[in-house]
Amino acid sequence: MKSLSSFTSSRRNFLKSSSLALAATVAVPAAAPTAARAEGLGEGQDDSIAPSGRAGSLASPVTLVNILQGTDSTPAFSRGNTLPIATRPFGMGHWTLESNPRGTWMFAPADRRLTGFRCTHQLSPWLGDYGHAVFLPFSGEVSADPGGRSSSYRLEDAKLSPHTMGLRLMRYSIDTELLPTERCAIITAKYEKKQTRGFIFDIPTQKDAPAPTVKLGKETKTISFTSTANSGGVQEGFATYYVLKFSAPWANADEKDEQDHHTGKVLFADDVEAIEVRIGTSFISFEQAERNIQLELGDKTPDALRKESEEVWNGYLKRIEIEGATHEQQQTFYSCLYRTLLFPRIWHEPDAGGKMQHRSVYNGKVVPGLMYADHGYWDVYRAWYPMMTILFPERLGEILQAWVNVYQEGGWLPQFPCPGYRACMTGSLIDSLFGEAAVKKIKGFDLETAYAGLKKHATQPGNPDKGYGRSGIESYLQYGYDPADKVGQSAAETTDAAYGDYCIAQVAKAVGKTEDYEMFLKRSENWRHIFDAQTGFLRGKKSDGSWLEPFDEFTWGDPYVEGGPWQHRWDVPHNMPALIEALGGKEKAVELLETMMTLPPTFNTGVYGYEIHEMSEMAALNLGQLAHNNQPVHHVLGVYADAGRQDRLAHWSHRVMNECYSPSGFSGDEDTGSMAAWYVMAALGIVTLCPGKPEYKLGSPLFAKATVHLPEGKTLVVESAAPEAHKTTLNGKPLSDATVDHFELIAGGKLRFS
Repeated sequence: MKSLSSFTSSRRNFLKSSSLALAATVAVPAAAPTAARAEGLGEGQDDSIAPSGRAGSLASPVTLVNILQGTDSTPAFSRGNTLPIATRPFGMGHWTLESNPRGTWMFAPADRRLTGFRCTHQLSPWLGDYGHAVFLPFSGEVSADPGGRSSSYRLEDAKLSPHTMGLRLMRYSIDTELLPTERCAIITAKYEKKQTRGFIFDIPTQKDAPAPTVKLGKETKTISFTSTANSGGVQEGFATYYVLKFSAPWANADEKDEQDHHTGKVLFADDVEAIEVRIGTSFISFEQAERNIQLELGDKTPDALRKESEEVWNGYLKRIEIEGATHEQQQTFYSCLYRTLLFPRIWHEPDAGGKMQHRSVYNGKVVPGLMYADHGYWDVYRAWYPMMTILFPERLGEILQAWVNVYQEGGWLPQFPCPGYRACMTGSLIDSLFGEAAVKKIKGFDLETAYAGLKKHATQPGNPDKGYGRSGIESYLQYGYDPADKVGQSAAETTDAAYGDYCIAQVAKAVGKTEDYEMFLKRSENWRHIFDAQTGFLRGKKSDGSWLEPFDEFTWGDPYVEGGPWQHRWDVPHNMPALIEALGGKEKAVELLETMMTLPPTFNTGVYGYEIHEMSEMAALNLGQLAHNNQPVHHVLGVYADAGRQDRLAHWSHRVMNECYSPSGFSGDEDTGSMAAWYVMAALGIVTLCPGKPEYKLGSPLFAKATVHLPEGKTLVVESAAPEAHKTTLNGKPLSDATVDHFELIAGGKLRFS
């Protein structure tokens, strides 16, 4: 995910100035890691967030999930940049704990005080939140503003899981719990103090968004309000609609406008000892929010809802059952699998007849059909979408149809939907998603219309600064590459475009566009224009054909993105044999890979001008120039397979899994399931080198045995074989080139590794 220092080089300003100022003023903490520990997170990790002492079982894998994994992060150093999220899989509303209401790093485990439960729609702190609101039960005389209402809590005593958040507000002597569904939640509170008892709601406001509307229905015990705050990517008049239904009447209520908040509180009668607040949310209307409450909450008790949510989560998590793992490995694995099931978020809601509809952020209308939001293709295409083709192809078809719907509603496929068109990162990596789906024959979406959208942004100028179209497409079509004197981050844009062309070619072939297939396949070789045989790196090239000078193999930034020559050396996943040949053959490629893994983590700041967090995180690892803390290298270990060295793929993938992941955190920004999906796949012995080809590269599984429950009742068993075995086999068939076909894999059977 783009760090703040990348904004100027990309010429895309996608954060509000207030958020920029906040992050830019945060200094590197004194405890920033300088060396990797066994779990790869560096010194300075807050061990108190590790769930090592918490009970959990494989019978109910949701109990093994640590939703605090990756939350001990700052703008200067990321250990995940995640939030502790309670929701249902792909839930429309995410519920988290808010400890810092100012800015987008809204929770830190070290804060030890909370301002409330927050309904958030934030994809990443780098992109900001939208339509959010905060809720808190209280007792006594309390100011409703964040500073006045905050209460200490004991993190180690809190019960935090994907399906429930239970904790004690020490200041108020209140036991409170939040229980989520897809679009709703119940908040319960049990009051002990014989003082005023109440409930606070807090709505953010901002100058460039409409003021929230608030309706207090004392007789119906209902509060309705809108939250209009956002960081961009929304339609005119955007709002999230909230409806709160209380189990007890309130005696008094008051509201107050703060500088950037609108707060309100309700006070209950003295004999009220406990309350339940049923909260519905909608992007469509108050009426829809009420309907969502009726459908998802109804009159269910908190106990029944908790049990239901646990069953839902276990249904997803049990798609993979592992054996022979330590308790810590179990926690890491299921925490990662949970992370892969949070994004993209549902944006559709049922109408009165049960059919799905959504408020389009692309045309502002309520339209029929599915919609999802908040996914960064640049981050997730290498591992998350390939994982979904194996584990959840039926859900993947829905998600892909949502992206097709974006094209139909807005005229362009999105580059980084958050929730609508946003300008972020290089390339048009949605190409990969549809190329992958086409070659793997994923069903449930309109491939013909998807192709029309893909061809449009690959042949016509869009508006990349507004979040659609390819950056530099005019130059790319003219020169066959993006010239460094005309296009920012030109080397990365060129390789992204060439790979994207390969993927579009696969879609063209699938829909019978033979001439287009040949044209895009030819364009996919444009990486050759920027390959420098003398240095062996992909480089920036000017429009006159000369190389961008000076060249330094350790300098980050333009013409690359969030990395340098080493991190982008292998950016030809669709024709790795040709790149290997250009580098001098398989033995030379292995030598270069080994050098990459064992070099010091040297870097020069380049155009950034200071050390960005991705540099710091690479320096904290002991993996040379393999900056696994960021996504550009997440395919690189797969190159070993094409170079004939499955043993080295196995060795280094185990190093990465053991050193870059733990129950407490990640080695860098997790980014909507991208880091987590890489781990889930690698733990099964699988690395994806080129999404858009129906195949996987094989290393070695992390566990003695894993049972993958595939669709249509099929099962894949992944096993580590006895030491005397010398081949990896699928159903007894040797896989000598460390490659397995997708269709053979999803047919089920036994995948056995030597």
